[in-house]
Amino acid sequence: MDASNQLQIVIPNDLPKMEEEIDYSERAQWLRAAVLGANDGLVTIASLILGVGALKHEAKAIILSGLAGLFAGACSMAIGEFVSVYTQHDIEKAQRKREEGNGEEREKLPNPWQAAGASALAFALGGVVPLLAAVFIADHRVRMGVVVAATTLGLAGFGGVGAVLGRTKVVRSCVRVVVGGWVAMAITFGLTKLLGSSGFGV
Repeated sequence: MDASNQLQIVIPNDLPKMEEEIDYSERAQWLRAAVLGANDGLVTIASLILGVGALKHEAKAIILSGLAGLFAGACSMAIGEFVSVYTQHDIEKAQRKREEGNGEEREKLPNPWQAAGASALAFALGGVVPLLAAVFIADHRVRMGVVVAATTLGLAGFGGVGAVLGRTKVVRSCVRVVVGGWVAMAITFGLTKLLGSSGFGV
């Protein structure tokens, strides 16, 4: 057979590269809600436990305060995320109605229910960590130390997971999240202790 008559298959160079051209916009939606929710849960509940523990040594009061904060925080995160994402959804939907040729991108609009659920669940999972660390420790000082240690490990873990999935520097992300959590816990404990010593405690 003549070589000139042979079928030649030409592969174009502009085919999408699945592994290299991953669209991180859709992943960023749930990743942001999940990681931020978990971090907020850890820091909020741990700070609340330390704040109450600055004045109260009874485990029951500390655990009940932590549970109340867990429920309130999860609901607040869900509502806030739902409103935020739903507003973004409406803005993008209205914008695409005014434009032409966007039909293929309609499925990529943010899902407010998904973001709200992920945010609430992540907050609850993060907040459970310091609660579990506090509930099984009888000695007050040891309890506070264990809460700080467990929260630190949790913050580092969530920060590392977020950095890996988001393709950012792991060490820098972990340090930033952990230091921020320490600052929040220290401020909450210090201000509550100061107010308690000034006569505001019960």
